[in-house]
Amino acid sequence: SHFLGQPLSLNQIVITRIDLTENNQMSSVSEKSVKIDFRQRRGKSRGRKVDPQALQEVKELLGDSPRSRDLLIESLHLIQDRYHYLAAKHVVALAHEFKLAPTEVFEVATFYHHFDVIRENETPPPSLTVRVCDSMSCRMAGAENLIEELDKKFDESIRVQRVPCVGRCQHAPVAVVGQNPVDLANPAKVKQKTELNDTIPSLPEYVDYNAYLTAGGYQVFQSCVRGEKKAEEVIEVLKNSNLRGLGGAGFPAGMKWDIVRKFEGPRLLAVNIDEGEPGTFKDRYFMESDPHRFLEGCLIACWAVGIDEIYLYLRDEYAACMTLLLKELEALKNDPPEKLPKIHLRRGAGAYVCGEESAMIESIEGKRGMPRLRPPYVAEVGLFGRPTLEHNLETLHWVRDILENGADWFTSQGRHGRKGLRSFSVSGRVKKPGVHLAPAGITVKELIEEYCGGMLEGHEFYGYFPGGASGGILPASLGDVPLDFDTLQEHGCFIGSAAVIIFSDQDSAKDLAINAMRFFEHESCGQCTPCRVGTGKAAILMEQPKWDKDLLEELSKAMEDASICGLGQAAPNPIRSVVNYFPQELD
Repeated sequence: SHFLGQPLSLNQIVITRIDLTENNQMSSVSEKSVKIDFRQRRGKSRGRKVDPQALQEVKELLGDSPRSRDLLIESLHLIQDRYHYLAAKHVVALAHEFKLAPTEVFEVATFYHHFDVIRENETPPPSLTVRVCDSMSCRMAGAENLIEELDKKFDESIRVQRVPCVGRCQHAPVAVVGQNPVDLANPAKVKQKTELNDTIPSLPEYVDYNAYLTAGGYQVFQSCVRGEKKAEEVIEVLKNSNLRGLGGAGFPAGMKWDIVRKFEGPRLLAVNIDEGEPGTFKDRYFMESDPHRFLEGCLIACWAVGIDEIYLYLRDEYAACMTLLLKELEALKNDPPEKLPKIHLRRGAGAYVCGEESAMIESIEGKRGMPRLRPPYVAEVGLFGRPTLEHNLETLHWVRDILENGADWFTSQGRHGRKGLRSFSVSGRVKKPGVHLAPAGITVKELIEEYCGGMLEGHEFYGYFPGGASGGILPASLGDVPLDFDTLQEHGCFIGSAAVIIFSDQDSAKDLAINAMRFFEHESCGQCTPCRVGTGKAAILMEQPKWDKDLLEELSKAMEDASICGLGQAAPNPIRSVVNYFPQELD
């Protein structure tokens, strides 16, 4: 604040010069005061300058859409779809349009796997990318050989990229050309798609709006709005049905409705259709066959809980579902059965962690999908700080049927003392993989024999994942355990979203566990050290010829106890499962 005993003004700085001898000894010190007119800096842009052409291109893509922060990821998708990557100049221009710092936009764009952010002087990726799933079911079906063969077939004009589960495990191995999936993929089929430039998926056959109305659709919703049912009665029916959250957490649906409606409005509904758990594809199945059934469930929930707006969050791999939903939402809005709440359809960008409810809410708000610390819970402080009812698609799919048929109809289903129906996504070494609607509590052996046509020829049942990569691994000797909520915990596993992956005596539980851990490492959001570092360290230790069991357990305990969300907390399950049930593979 002073120079040679004199006070300095706010626009003065002191520069100190120190001269050193050859031996780095100080020879002299001198100081001088320098005046800087900071007023000349006012009004001048700092940091990256906006490229006028890039700004014009971004404005044309955005059109008249609001420059609202929660639409940032949607806007990034527009640029990525148009140019196949995100150039730095477009990111800066987008930041200018949204009145955000470029660093904010860069940090969001680089968080999500489906955005290719290209900085200055970096080479853009080819215009066409072929993505090959390398998760467990596809790995068992030969994904590694497929990747190797495709690398040989394509030159630098086509990028071959290994990716985690794309939600089509019953058709393993799967490649995706552009946005068009290639089921039961082989090099010839994939190459043919690229030569034809067949990159956009076609719509499956499904029950559209008119067909759904003809079959009695939206009548339950109409009866609610017209006063033929009371909200309290509907919630009580759901409670009595024991319908639980079918995204994996299993929280009672009716209780959740009751909790959210007690908080002061406005309230919101967020529907999680970001099923990214390896082995899970049931939500896609329901969307591609009967989309209005879950939409009617949404509308009934809004009526009962007092909700004004719905946000549908769809995983980016489901390009056909995006087109389908846009089409059917338009039909619903053009001919509404009753007054509708406002419905928003938002597109994920490739982040498994956004399957966690608070991470999904962060993503809908246009941010990085990082789980929030709780409390407060999303039921009270959720999307945009409002009380939020968060549900998985399948949970809402059952609402209409339960209200039409009664709670007793749903609870009368089940086996081995369990109640209800479950949609099992079954993949792996069975003759008939796919979504199988079966009684809750069915055992995996019953599921294989009665619904999946048995094991593939030449394969003997060896083990299974009852709930995807995070649900742990069980041996065939525990194939008679009922599959439902609360039945697998004593064995160190859980059913989660009912993604059942069957493997045989020709597979290695250890290798599959390593594959699962590499998936967790890839998908960790990086927010907490136990998960970010622990998953990577665990994968390295698991790839060693001999496992250090004590060190792995110490690491598992740290991840389980200190991770913020379920990704890190469940990551140790495959490790412990192999140690407990497949020790012969570790000798």
